[in-house]
Amino acid sequence: MKQSAGNSKGRIVIKVGSSLFCSLKGGMDWRIFGGIVDQVSLLLQEGSEIVLVSSGAIALGMDILKLKTRPKELPYLQASAAVGQNALMDNYSRAFGEHKINCGQVLLTWDDFNDRGRYLNAKNTLLTLIKLKAVPIINENDTVSTDEIKFGDNDQLSARVASLVSADLLIILSDVSGLLDRESRVIRKISTITSQVKALACPTDKKTCVGGMVTKLEAAKISMDSGIPCVIANGKEEGVIARIAHDPEGGGEWSLFLPNNKCLADRKRWIAFGTKPKGKIVVDEGARKALENKKSLLSVGVIAVEGNFAGGDTASVVTAQNQKIAIGKVGVSSKVLRDIKGKRSDKEVIHRDDMVMLT
Repeated sequence: MKQSAGNSKGRIVIKVGSSLFCSLKGGMDWRIFGGIVDQVSLLLQEGSEIVLVSSGAIALGMDILKLKTRPKELPYLQASAAVGQNALMDNYSRAFGEHKINCGQVLLTWDDFNDRGRYLNAKNTLLTLIKLKAVPIINENDTVSTDEIKFGDNDQLSARVASLVSADLLIILSDVSGLLDRESRVIRKISTITSQVKALACPTDKKTCVGGMVTKLEAAKISMDSGIPCVIANGKEEGVIARIAHDPEGGGEWSLFLPNNKCLADRKRWIAFGTKPKGKIVVDEGARKALENKKSLLSVGVIAVEGNFAGGDTASVVTAQNQKIAIGKVGVSSKVLRDIKGKRSDKEVIHRDDMVMLT
């Protein structure tokens, strides 16, 4: 991480949850919203590069359209997003304009990550906005998203964006002060997300939100595996963004998730965190050991195939106990693989250069 105590310079992705500034009673909490913009503006003046991933479009749209509960039907969700996204960006433009800072809207779906060309295009757009001293404000493109191309929550989107732009830090802001232990105390540092850590999380029950601590832990895991530290903090605390940016390890009331040491090349980072697996390939113990020794996956070590995928798609590699151990670009279709699984073949299932080990 490039940042050190007292130095906020670096590339920071900040995820802002809708629960921060969208009231359950409707409308905006202008004090919280303005405080976030003020802190981001200060960091920009200090030399930081900031990318915002902001929820709130659907919640604002619900308020404008007088919808009392979050719609379950997709067309109503998309309509709420269409109306709310316009209001959200108008608010950001006016607030950042007071600091003479430009901002730009970037709406993304899974397709923008899954396709290598679109992934690189999105990356270049974001890096150009950063170079021009404008703040990219990213949201999922809920107006066109379907279940097949939805991220489902902006926590995971923020972690994948952090990986996309090679951020130095990911800050996930919500209305909770990080991950709490059984005595409701904030856990300050987490180096590994174990089953015990996962057990501390629980889904949200807020009507305007999707996510909760479960999705935040999933996002933190992506960030950690990308080599990027992640902080989960209460965005309603005054000055919390600036304090984290200046000293993430400073012992504040937030949870810091420490990054793994491994550093993936850009293409492998895309395979691991930018693509969406189309299926699962179950392997035996011999294949698992071979993969750990940096070998390619061969058909003889495949036990079973789940899902339907074509050559060039991404698939997860799991053990017989359903432990996810790798992800990679497959060289054969699921149909072909079902025919040759457990047999010796001259076809490589996944070449080692197209695979990322996850354990």
